[in-house]
Amino acid sequence: MVKVAHVITRLDFGGAQANTLHTVRTLDRSRFEPYIVCGHWGDLEHRVGDRNIVYAENLVREISPLKDLRAVFELRRILRERKPDIVHTHSSKAGILGRVAARAAGVPVIIHTFHGFGFHPRQGFLKRNLYIALEKFCARFSDSLVFVSEANMATARELGIGDPKKYALIRSGIALGAYPARTDRELKRAGLGLSASDTVIISIGNAKPQKNPGHFLEAAARLSKDRPSARFVFVGGGEELESLRSAAKERGLERSCLFTGWREDTAELLAASDVFALTSYWEGLPRALVEALRTGLPAVCYATDGVTDILKEGINGFPVPQGDLDAFCAALGRLLDDAGLRARLAAGAAATDLSDFDIDRMVRRQEGLYSSLLAAKGNER
Repeated sequence: MVKVAHVITRLDFGGAQANTLHTVRTLDRSRFEPYIVCGHWGDLEHRVGDRNIVYAENLVREISPLKDLRAVFELRRILRERKPDIVHTHSSKAGILGRVAARAAGVPVIIHTFHGFGFHPRQGFLKRNLYIALEKFCARFSDSLVFVSEANMATARELGIGDPKKYALIRSGIALGAYPARTDRELKRAGLGLSASDTVIISIGNAKPQKNPGHFLEAAARLSKDRPSARFVFVGGGEELESLRSAAKERGLERSCLFTGWREDTAELLAASDVFALTSYWEGLPRALVEALRTGLPAVCYATDGVTDILKEGINGFPVPQGDLDAFCAALGRLLDDAGLRARLAAGAAATDLSDFDIDRMVRRQEGLYSSLLAAKGNER
């Protein structure tokens, strides 16, 4: 039996966490024995059985040199005790600390998945280049570097992160069969105080700086002035949620711009909406965009990282220059004002080939990668 330790910073809401949980649940139990190693207090811990999770008390989201050093030694101890055949790391911080610990513990196979990078153009020169240097260092003892988007893979190649021969593209999967969700649109809308005649623009993500929800709020302020039926709904919690709600109230946008917090019914909310929007500054490839296109929603997104892998101008939506709020509002305004354009792009969204994003295909590809790497090391089982 091949033991696989998935190391992730914390089990909060997010694509990396959802994918990791699904992988651990559905890996072939006749061949693999998977478990998760993570920090404490994540929102999704309850979804993992006690037998399949190990807590690293010093593994935290915040940068803390002392705790981070302790986390490396703690992870090394855990890995030495459990003796996994494979360590598969996720998220930037756990990817660095986990790979260093796995190397120190003598783990035979080390894999990292980039669900997006920990560095981005908006960081200061020193911080950005420190992260890039750390990724280059850890790539030296990674047996495979997995990417969820072609854009991230191209960036890594340009920056010299790892050997391109070790690159693998495995999409961040969703349960394609669950979209579009069957729901009573009017009833679902009524639950949010929306009417059947409203045009609903939805965004899904963590309310944190990466997702740039402030631009979503500003777009609502600009576009709702002359469009009384436009309703903006941001689904997701996080560090900026309460300040966003307060800002919406202060600007008199309580009715036109809702911040719902985290919801378990996002598939139904997508099915009850008309347009998807995303203002992220950086991403791997957002699963929410995949879910939206599968639902048949035209999308307007900042053209960041993997977004452009699947969002095509005038076919299923509009990718606009990153951070260009004027261009974002102009594209979104076109969709709000032109029902015919909205319908044409909705049809294009529904026709987008997303077969590569099937979540079970994602797991099977990971299994194949695990087996091939073990065979290359002479540890095939």
